[in-house]
Amino acid sequence: MFYPQTAPLAAFVLRVSLGIMYLTHGLVLKVGMYGMAGTVQFFESIGLPGWTAWATVIAEAVGGALLVLGIGSRYVALALAPILLGALWVHAGNGWVFSAPNGGWEYPLYLIVLSGVQALLGDGAYALGSRRETATVKLQTA
Repeated sequence: MFYPQTAPLAAFVLRVSLGIMYLTHGLVLKVGMYGMAGTVQFFESIGLPGWTAWATVIAEAVGGALLVLGIGSRYVALALAPILLGALWVHAGNGWVFSAPNGGWEYPLYLIVLSGVQALLGDGAYALGSRRETATVKLQTA
């Protein structure tokens, strides 16, 4: 059964949790834990140009903030999907469990699915960027 009354709240919870995940992976993990020099070195060690580490961190930080705020969530979730596809590629050979050495591939795949769901749902409740969309949802459910 589908509950249209709670769908905007569900989209909000998903949006904020995805945004926080992107923010923490970009800023806390890549910048805070490994440092940008270490992150660039890792990207280069797997055959990517060093600048892609910077692009990834910036995209995760900006995209994560936009998701938390609820600005263009559909487009942001889709725009960040290539980063997750890259993470899936990096972790593909490590096995299923994310706690495996060097992390498994299930977590990036799961986040790809969640980002797709966010793109389907839109901003949801408490979004700065979709007052019209939220009003439309309310009218349809009334």
